[in-house]
Amino acid sequence: MEDTRNLVDEYKGLTNEQVFEALSMKRNELEVAIENVEHDFNVGTIVRSANSFNVRKVHIIGRRKYNRRGAMCTDKYLEIKYWTDFKDFIQDQKERGREVVAIENNTPRATGLVSKKFVQKTTLVFGSEGNGITAELLEEAGDVRFIESFGSTRSVNVGVAAGIAMYEWARQCVLED
Repeated sequence: MEDTRNLVDEYKGLTNEQVFEALSMKRNELEVAIENVEHDFNVGTIVRSANSFNVRKVHIIGRRKYNRRGAMCTDKYLEIKYWTDFKDFIQDQKERGREVVAIENNTPRATGLVSKKFVQKTTLVFGSEGNGITAELLEEAGDVRFIESFGSTRSVNVGVAAGIAMYEWARQCVLED
């Protein structure tokens, strides 16, 4: 029987649990957090990109879980942790020595992603399209960056922003190592 899952050949024919375990043996140090993202499609896009970059963990902070259809089943191969309170998430990050980098364009504290020098133990945080990351979480973030834009639109979709930021981390911390 042909394995029709969207997997690279190395993982074809393995159970979901076997794929998860194989990926766990070589996870990157990057983690991703999603705070109150309202549209399931965007959450699914971020989770799917997180799988593509083999992130260590995905944190979902806020009001609700999400509809997994947008992730195209890639959530089965990732560790996903739910947090009802951002304070508990921040405490976890501090205890594990992680740099929290918020990707947010709607704050004077933000500087361009182009000048960011990432460390291995980074957690990228993304917020909802309308309201962005909450002020309380932004205050706790160690760094705040925006993605430079050159057209008439102020920003890109949060799912696209997550892919760009994950790639920049990977470029610096995986591809250049």
